[in-house]
Amino acid sequence: MKLTRFALITSCFVVTSAARAQTAPARVDHAEHHEFVITDFHTEAGGVLPKARIVYGTYGHLNAARDNVVLLPSHYMANHHGYEWLIGPGLALDTAKLFLVATELFGNGSSSSPSNTPEPFHGPRFPVMNIRDNVEAVHRLLTEDLKVTHLRAVIGFSMGAQQALQWSVSYPTFMDRIVATSGTAKTYGHGIVRLEGQIAALTADPTFNGGDYTAPPTKGLEAFGMVWAGWLYSQEWWRKELWRSGSPAGTTFDQFMNSFRRRFSADANDYILQARTWERNDVGATAGFGGDVEKALRSIKVPVLYMPSATDLYFPVGDARYESQFIPKVEFLPIPSLWGHPAGAAANPEDKKFLNENIARFLAGGAGR
Repeated sequence: MKLTRFALITSCFVVTSAARAQTAPARVDHAEHHEFVITDFHTEAGGVLPKARIVYGTYGHLNAARDNVVLLPSHYMANHHGYEWLIGPGLALDTAKLFLVATELFGNGSSSSPSNTPEPFHGPRFPVMNIRDNVEAVHRLLTEDLKVTHLRAVIGFSMGAQQALQWSVSYPTFMDRIVATSGTAKTYGHGIVRLEGQIAALTADPTFNGGDYTAPPTKGLEAFGMVWAGWLYSQEWWRKELWRSGSPAGTTFDQFMNSFRRRFSADANDYILQARTWERNDVGATAGFGGDVEKALRSIKVPVLYMPSATDLYFPVGDARYESQFIPKVEFLPIPSLWGHPAGAAANPEDKKFLNENIARFLAGGAGR
């Protein structure tokens, strides 16, 4: 998982949906940058955003039938480049055949966020969003902007997995398949406690000032990063000093550990908004299920490839195993990795190979149980 917010493409451009369906080169493995705006967007909690902006990227060519689309919803504070470990020659997603739509969550700093929305919704006054709000907004993007009414698949990592599983409950026949890596259909109590610990570390900085800061709450961001570091990788990953594999020669443990104090440099209110979205993830709260997550999972109609990381501390494999028993057409396939949460986003070459091979097989029609 990326630990800092990706930089936006500076030379962005907008392509109309009609232009996307015209003849294009056989392969496009770079992203085109787009934006979709919804007027008076109503959130599930009752808030209304006058202008809800969704930034997204596309890869490949939308065919004339508009039926070659795969949705890639972003994870925590990521932008639309967060799935490029799956995209390209020899990888699971071939842009010579598929049109990929990679969307950015509300709160990431480029889609509508506390940091980029004017008053009366700036900063801490930005409405709380949940996963369903993001799914509903992207459903409108697909159907209204791209004129897409069916997807080949929804593939998501982490908060993207939360969205993928919510898609399978909210729109059970909108896609052919679901892939969820390092994420669950509900954030359970322990996950909420962890997120509250990170938020508490950030907001304890006096500079935070209830979210109305005039300068970044630097000490709070440093504390936030250290809490994040303690949960990101597995205990065995730390014991075996696997952090050395991606560090410059001569890096000491203290240097690596303290680098997390500088990893989080985006807007503090954006971090908190997305953490609150993460906390509220619960497919059981979807209308018609009365808060029953098991009933919601039983309603899923399409095959699901459920790939938790075997050593994830954010989304423990036990939570995913519990959920998998209620999904009718599930293939439950833990990622055999010591890399904790980031294993679900190809944290190392072995994880990348395992993910790409199994996702490619699944999309090609490999049977689940």
